Amino acid sequence: MISKDLVAASSRPLVLSILEDGENYGYAIIQRVKELSDNQLQWTDGMLYPVLHRLEREGLITSKWQTPTNGRRRKYYRLNDTGRSALISEQKQWLQVHRTLTKLWNPQNSLT
Repeated sequence: MISKDLVAASSRPLVLSILEDGENYGYAIIQRVKELSDNQLQWTDGMLYPVLHRLEREGLITSKWQTPTNGRRRKYYRLNDTGRSALISEQKQWLQVHRTLTKLWNPQNSLT
């Protein structure tokens, strides 16, 4: 099980990265995280929506309500140019953390 602190810390870059692939709505984002993590990260609405709202307040994403022809009304989120810049910064930071931990945990680069 992944700690709550690590889940919280990784939520911002995960959401930004998922939205880089195109606009999406909350439930689909939750499912994508679950899929990408091989079911190791299981987000809830209560975890995701505060992150989405914070990213929107920070001006990194935009949202709009849409009603698909065969479905119910959903709020779709989209990454904007400011969000793309933030994602690049997040990627650099997380890659540096990853490189540092990899050096500490196994200099030969084979994690157990």
